[in-house]
Amino acid sequence: MQEYKTPAAAGQDEFTEKRSRFIGYVRPVTSEQQALDFIAEIRSKHWDARHNVYAYSLREGHISRYSDDGEPSGTAGMPVLNVIQKSGLTDCAIVVTRYFGGILLGGGGLVRAYSHAAAIGAAAAGIAVMRLCLLCRLTCDYNQYGRIQSLIPECGGNVTDTDFGQAVEMAFFMSREALDGFSRKLADASNGSVTVQVTGERFVRVEPTDS
Repeated sequence: MQEYKTPAAAGQDEFTEKRSRFIGYVRPVTSEQQALDFIAEIRSKHWDARHNVYAYSLREGHISRYSDDGEPSGTAGMPVLNVIQKSGLTDCAIVVTRYFGGILLGGGGLVRAYSHAAAIGAAAAGIAVMRLCLLCRLTCDYNQYGRIQSLIPECGGNVTDTDFGQAVEMAFFMSREALDGFSRKLADASNGSVTVQVTGERFVRVEPTDS
């Protein structure tokens, strides 16, 4: 996997359907324990609610779980999980709290209500794109710094640290696809005197999106 989407931040939204109040909570998580802690937090906050339905999906271990929390089977947890999956999200947990308003919604009504609560919660959280990038370093002279500093973002990279000592040391991340082009331009700009050292790789948030 070179790229994935996850909630940009914690988010929540709510609506009322036939006097039942539905609150959708969304949070980015990176482990099952974080997902379980989030679920426990919402359950504690809304201890007096009739239902706290949840679903979560994790990259690590390809884990997906859900709970109807007392609603009829298939009408709550699975619709919430479907919202996560159809949105292309992972490392994502959603809890939908329902305060029962005294009017039964029926199976179809529950599916629509839980799906909508999950969707508006996800919209409130926003979506972040995470891309696998190379972690890089280079060292240059001060007279080369200005050009190289501008060249990195021109080629799609992002400078994360700069150390001004006897020479300038720069740390940055860049996609693997962009590195070859950057290296060629760097060689031209420095007459071959500056090269890139790749120190590792990790997923980096590269852009938010409303999709």
